[in-house]
Amino acid sequence: MPHSFPVRVYYEDTDAAGIVYYANYLRFIERARTEWVRALGVDQVQLRAEEGVVFAVRRIEADYLRPARLDDELTVETQLVAATGARIVLDQAVLRAGERLFHAQVTLVCMSDHGTAVRLPAEVRRRIAPNLH
Repeated sequence: MPHSFPVRVYYEDTDAAGIVYYANYLRFIERARTEWVRALGVDQVQLRAEEGVVFAVRRIEADYLRPARLDDELTVETQLVAATGARIVLDQAVLRAGERLFHAQVTLVCMSDHGTAVRLPAEVRRRIAPNLH
């Protein structure tokens, strides 16, 4: 079941044509990923402080399907696709009243504070991907 995160489009999110500037969809899905992880009980500040582990975006494949406009009420849906020892793949979609406006597949990797790849701590993996092997 996807995690849902509400977003309203503000003036600062739009371009000269009055539609959401393309890069702002990446901001919307970033916020939604943060809230998805939080909803699963993972404290990213604590994870970094205690384990020295952070998440970093490795790859995004994005499709811009329809424009969002000023004052639109949007929903960002986040769904886990896959998880391995050090990698998480998510599908994320931005919707307006059920209509898909934007879709991205996002690959996250786990890294140390120093930028080297590390394994996802077992407890975090259990929370994020309890049903995946």
